[in-house]
Amino acid sequence: MEEEIACSGFFRATAEDTISCLDRFQLGGPLQFFFGNLLEAPYNIIAALLQPAAWLNWADKEALLRFIYYGASWELFFAIFLIVAVISIVGFLNNRFMWGCVRGLEAFGNAVGRIFAWAGLLMVLQQIVIIFLQRVFAVSEISIGLGVAFTKDVSWWSEELKLYNAMIVTLCVSYTFIQGSHVRVDLIYARVSHRAKRVIDMFGSLVFMLPAAILTYFYGWFFLWRHLVTPKLSASDASRDLETVLLKARALRWSVETIGFSPNGFNAYFLFKVLLVAFALLVILQGIAFFYRSYLEFKEGPESDGKYLDKDSLGDKIAETAAQIH
Repeated sequence: MEEEIACSGFFRATAEDTISCLDRFQLGGPLQFFFGNLLEAPYNIIAALLQPAAWLNWADKEALLRFIYYGASWELFFAIFLIVAVISIVGFLNNRFMWGCVRGLEAFGNAVGRIFAWAGLLMVLQQIVIIFLQRVFAVSEISIGLGVAFTKDVSWWSEELKLYNAMIVTLCVSYTFIQGSHVRVDLIYARVSHRAKRVIDMFGSLVFMLPAAILTYFYGWFFLWRHLVTPKLSASDASRDLETVLLKARALRWSVETIGFSPNGFNAYFLFKVLLVAFALLVILQGIAFFYRSYLEFKEGPESDGKYLDKDSLGDKIAETAAQIH
């Protein structure tokens, strides 16, 4: 960008120099750090959209390092913060738009949960097959596939059952929350008014739900990539400048974790790290949706309680009553 931009009133610079100026401004304290990153966010968003190859072309080691670096960086945090803030402001001014966001986010959470809930049935069926083949036919290996067979030891398939359980826990979290199936332990919530409940919900989503999920994502991101590439990167690397991180590009290579707890056991534990990151992202999206819903139900009153909520029916009134109690 060749257009000259005034910076601090002392000199005129290009857009890149302005970003450098903002970087120095961010070192002045917490407020400067916050507003400096917020001012830089539009530039980062536009740069990422206009130069996708710089971080998506993983054949280029530097692009892969940029993807890892920015994947859990302050630059990404403030870019998403700005986008969510703009969407929220539009939603506060137009409640129909905010209801649309709620319905979209909840539909996504429900869809993901309903799909991966079938992992429970798959886990049970696979366990039955393992027991049947191992005890009745004394089979030591199981093969699946058409044309190209995927063959693993029985102990591998037995340990792999843990992956299904992890999928249910991490990928059905939003669905379970939307359905109201999480256990709630409270002494006050059930006895307060509708609007007081919505205030508690808004406070909880902003102070507890979102910060915990964001922190889990930030550390889970590098926990994932430490088991996919070498040299290993950590959260402390994100606090350094990009140029320092890119110095590792020459030595960077894929090194996917394939270590199991037993010689012939399940050896794709990196998938659990992927699920951890997915879990955090789902909770973040649901935290935003929950805040929006709580605000709208607070504003519109008791008649909006559960509005547009897509809840599954058990088909048994007694069972549904028991589920609501618990």
